[in-house]
Amino acid sequence: MKRDMPEKFVINGGRPLRGEIEVRGAKNAAFPILAASLLTREQCEISNLPLIEDVFRMIEILKSMDSEISWTGERSIKINNSKINLVKINEELICLLRGSVLFFGPLLARFGKVRFPQPGGCVIGARPIDTHLDGFNQLGVKVTKEGKGYLLEQQKPRDSVILNEFSVTATENLMLFASLLPQKTVIKGADQDYQVQELAKFLKKMGVKIQGAGNHQISIQGAKKLKGASHRLIYDPIEAGTFILTAAATRGNVLIKNVEIKFLELPLKRLKDFGVPYEVGQNSIRVLPWKKLKIDKVQSLPYPGIPSDLQSAFGVLATQSPGSTLVHDPLYEGRLRYLEDLNKMGAEIYFADPHRAVINGPTQLQGRELGSLDLRGGAALIIAGLIAKGKTIIHNIYQIDRGYEKIEERLKKLGADIKRVKI
Repeated sequence: MKRDMPEKFVINGGRPLRGEIEVRGAKNAAFPILAASLLTREQCEISNLPLIEDVFRMIEILKSMDSEISWTGERSIKINNSKINLVKINEELICLLRGSVLFFGPLLARFGKVRFPQPGGCVIGARPIDTHLDGFNQLGVKVTKEGKGYLLEQQKPRDSVILNEFSVTATENLMLFASLLPQKTVIKGADQDYQVQELAKFLKKMGVKIQGAGNHQISIQGAKKLKGASHRLIYDPIEAGTFILTAAATRGNVLIKNVEIKFLELPLKRLKDFGVPYEVGQNSIRVLPWKKLKIDKVQSLPYPGIPSDLQSAFGVLATQSPGSTLVHDPLYEGRLRYLEDLNKMGAEIYFADPHRAVINGPTQLQGRELGSLDLRGGAALIIAGLIAKGKTIIHNIYQIDRGYEKIEERLKKLGADIKRVKI
């Protein structure tokens, strides 16, 4: 959980990274699978968990409801949710963690009624949960606004829902809810991303019949009772992408291991288009130093597009490209705030609107003292610090710890001059 004493990263830039680095388990796949354990009274086992703050928060929320959780290895847990008590749920933690919204689908399915506050998370835009609530309502759930929270009550279930947008977490929440409905439920406009596909695999092990995960229409045949299951998380495509782009930005020679290549096909294609050479192994990517970089446009899109979570890392790389690069994130209006910090470091960036900016390069970034505003923006500042001239200090690194496990120790092994300092 959050440390009592604040910390900062101190980075001396200008060193190309070299060596090998391993990707950890997928943070965004851990959330829905932890939540899915609430659908059964039997024991579940989850392995390859990343040891990061957001996962610890999810586990603590479960424990606050009397979930029995024990660590069986460095990255493995057993969960028994036979004695869940909704009255004890830690609402303070829910308000801090966006991923906690995924608890409400399974809790609603199991207990018929659930009351919860507005979930928190990264401040990268409005990020309302309207798509979740509208989806529940379409499936026959009564949604009542209560102050800053909501009351959801099961009524006569309906069998079809169409989402207003390709939302990963809304898709997952409705899959979780539908899994305990003894009927066939169809989710139209479903997101296709890896988290949804991983959740479907786990739910199938629990006894749910699912067709279409990985497509925009998912059919779910639920059951009144589900069994326990074991699951090993896939490796994190976003962390892999972050390390690939970090190596590229520093013009390094780095072998990234445990890469789920099938979930990074378009980002890798675009890197090749931009002039970044790399070699593809069976489950690895070796990034090689580029000679000529040319980036015209970086646009984040739902899977299989460039993930919004990688847009900021691409943006740092774009500061090293000659000419103009359009950066467009149509999903979140707050995703471009890291570009203001890059301007402080000497970049030449102009904002067209909250979703679009133009980067003129190349520029030699200069070390500055900055604050991490969110998880992925904070990771982008680390990359910027690694290619900047002089010293970069990054505050509020708890945001980065939420999604990257001991990132400074792992980057040090690649030759980065980065250290964690208590304030």
